[in-house]
Amino acid sequence: MDGQDYYIPAAALGFALVFKLPGMLRDWRDPLLRSVCALLVLAACTFFFAAPPTIAEVNRLTGVANFSAPLVYCILTAFSASCLVLLVNWRGGPPQETRQISRGWVIGYGLVVVALVVLFVLGDAPVERLRDLDTYYATTPYIREMIVLYLVAHSVAAIGMTALCWRWSLQVHGWLRTGLVTIVAGSLFNLGYGVSKFAAVFARWAGLDWDGLSTSAAPPLASLGALLSAVGFILPLIAQRLSDNWHTWTTYRQLGTLWRELRTVVPDGTPSVRISWWSSADLRVTQRESDIHDGMLHLDPYFDPALRADAHDAAIEAGSDPRQAQAIADAAMVAAALRARTADPDGKIISSAQAYTPKAVEGPRDLVRMSLALRHSPVVEAARRRAARSESGSL
Repeated sequence: MDGQDYYIPAAALGFALVFKLPGMLRDWRDPLLRSVCALLVLAACTFFFAAPPTIAEVNRLTGVANFSAPLVYCILTAFSASCLVLLVNWRGGPPQETRQISRGWVIGYGLVVVALVVLFVLGDAPVERLRDLDTYYATTPYIREMIVLYLVAHSVAAIGMTALCWRWSLQVHGWLRTGLVTIVAGSLFNLGYGVSKFAAVFARWAGLDWDGLSTSAAPPLASLGALLSAVGFILPLIAQRLSDNWHTWTTYRQLGTLWRELRTVVPDGTPSVRISWWSSADLRVTQRESDIHDGMLHLDPYFDPALRADAHDAAIEAGSDPRQAQAIADAAMVAAALRARTADPDGKIISSAQAYTPKAVEGPRDLVRMSLALRHSPVVEAARRRAARSESGSL
């Protein structure tokens, strides 16, 4: 594998990290967000520092032959720990238990990192090896133990991730299941990396030459494994965010008909909150709902309970369920009240002296049903025609 085979995934993971950092800065106490960002950082660092050009440059800058070896092993070990910690926080559970398990993984793999550094310092690896250090020093005291230790730590994490994520994926659906299955695939590639490395090292111990497994087969497996694992963790979070945003913008758009109709009855000069163009979709929906409720209050004196009751019965007869019939009835009453308000430019109450506020406008979902009914329902259109005939008769 060339340098670009490492640098491109590192850049992609760094790009994903840029999108996650604002959320972490806003809510840095969230352990899930911290775990996601830590995983992205370590995954990107794993690719970057494992690239042969980077290995050579780090060795040159430090003046220590093979200094990159424990560095890459420590980063890879930390990445394995971050995957396990993120899985623990992602799965959830009692906060105290989650913290204890996460702390246990961090401490355990932290000790592995310390041991890797100590073993490298105790060992002797004077000949720089950019691609085949694992097999070249497979029989060297202390360096041999360092290689086995990082492979064991990496393989344990891969086995644990595979088992836990597969078991969890059988209990969930949707994007979460997709993400978990992706993590399982990544963990299997990571496990394949460990098996290839172990096979090459064991072959060296037996006097055989299976170095190709370590230098040619293992690196692509590790790259795919790390990339798939990172994607598997991020995919459900991004998909959920996109789904929520899509739902919010859809709600905002669907409220448009009701909002445009009702804002015409609000008197000029009424104070209102200005929404900037960069405001979030949630804030825009909240503002639109508030405007709708204000319009309902101004239109309230013109509401006709009898017309609403007739529209409700008509919707039920047409096959609507009770909730939809309630929304259609309220929309019909609003449509008729708008006609009545237009016919009363001086602001006199002409439809009903008894103020009436419908009960079906308490939440965004009901407002959406009303807005859609205002635009599409034949019952609402019939109420408009009925109101129009009443206006003609009164003239």
